[in-house]
Amino acid sequence: MRAWLNFLSVMAAAGCLGVACTGNIGPVLDLVGGNAGSGGTDGGVGSGGGVPPTTADATITTSTTTGSADCGGLPDDDADGDGFSELQGDCDDCNARVNPNAIDPPTVTGDGGAAAGPVDDDCNGIPDDYAPEMCDDGLPLDDDDPYNAAKAVELCKRSSGPGDWGVVSAKWVMVDGSPPPQGDELRENFHLGHGLLPGFGPNVTPRGGARLLALSSGTARQQQDEGYESPSGFDKRYESDFPEDFPKHPRDCGDLVPAKPSDPTAIEITIRVPSNVHGFSFHVNYATFDWPYVCTDFNDYFIALLSPRPPDLIDGHILFDGQSNAMSINNTFIDVCTCEGDSPCNADGSRYDCHRGTLELLGTGFENRAGTSWLRTSAPVEPNQEITIRWGAYDAGDHLLDSTGLIDNWQWLTEEGVRVVTVEDRPAL
Repeated sequence: MRAWLNFLSVMAAAGCLGVACTGNIGPVLDLVGGNAGSGGTDGGVGSGGGVPPTTADATITTSTTTGSADCGGLPDDDADGDGFSELQGDCDDCNARVNPNAIDPPTVTGDGGAAAGPVDDDCNGIPDDYAPEMCDDGLPLDDDDPYNAAKAVELCKRSSGPGDWGVVSAKWVMVDGSPPPQGDELRENFHLGHGLLPGFGPNVTPRGGARLLALSSGTARQQQDEGYESPSGFDKRYESDFPEDFPKHPRDCGDLVPAKPSDPTAIEITIRVPSNVHGFSFHVNYATFDWPYVCTDFNDYFIALLSPRPPDLIDGHILFDGQSNAMSINNTFIDVCTCEGDSPCNADGSRYDCHRGTLELLGTGFENRAGTSWLRTSAPVEPNQEITIRWGAYDAGDHLLDSTGLIDNWQWLTEEGVRVVTVEDRPAL
């Protein structure tokens, strides 16, 4: 009710009360707090702020624990220091977690649960309306717009500037962050290394939305797709330097020194974090033609680099197993595989249980090779922080035996205490 009274006071100050001011309501709404869903061309349900509509239920609450939403002062004061005054749409100026740059719980938590509700932390008058959007239906498989690649992982909302969460920028890069290779043929080869797929074969489907993002040191295509080349070795004929803090040496591989990246493809996305978020998660799935040639200089890698780095890590790489192995054939999550004889498989002294067989590789070109099935990685962030994540795949030292990484289902986490961890999140056998 207080927000509505503030709205009326602003309209009165603008000389705009009554039916004669109908055409001016939009600008006044923007002054008060923005239209619901504002803040980017791709905003939708739960994606923006705004004052509650006049028909809003007066019993809607926020997640405040500090008492009344009126902390004194003037409507244009920012009493809780969250960057928004009541005139800018803050419906609870006593609580810095509540403002138009927040999202509504419930949302997925670090342990896969859900936060409590209902609440209206984004001040748009609709409680519990945040959910990852469906914004990737119908995107072309070979779309080369990096913002559409962000949509494929459910990063739908574009930020309109400071004070508005969402995607700030997106660009294709090499795994070291440098620009893609130049020249028509090399550029075409580079862009074959990413795809917005409706699935990866018939047995691997998206974990969110209608598409998933595939990045490959070969072609990010299924066998029936135009542009597909066998992952036994598509030579794209370019190289890059190592990503930051690479090479990483696999455990139990002796003095192995991983070789320099060949045929890399990567994407780098900068995102402004909602004001009440403390972490995020996403799903990954990895397939490699390196099986069963483990512990060699030529094993491929799939990377996920976060900047700023999480405070509990020595670098920004957030995709690793319980033994701190980066994602390669030497990672302990490899369980989509097969070998002669019964499980467990012994590959150069390393044990692989291969419980899941190879059905998840059907139709991908990686049949009878190896992969991980779906995993879920989470990491902490600070509210209102600007973060950059770079996902990428590369061959190591040669242009043979390619690997593909899948990314999907970005989720914001509102509970505190999120840790960097990758866990199994596989479909039932």
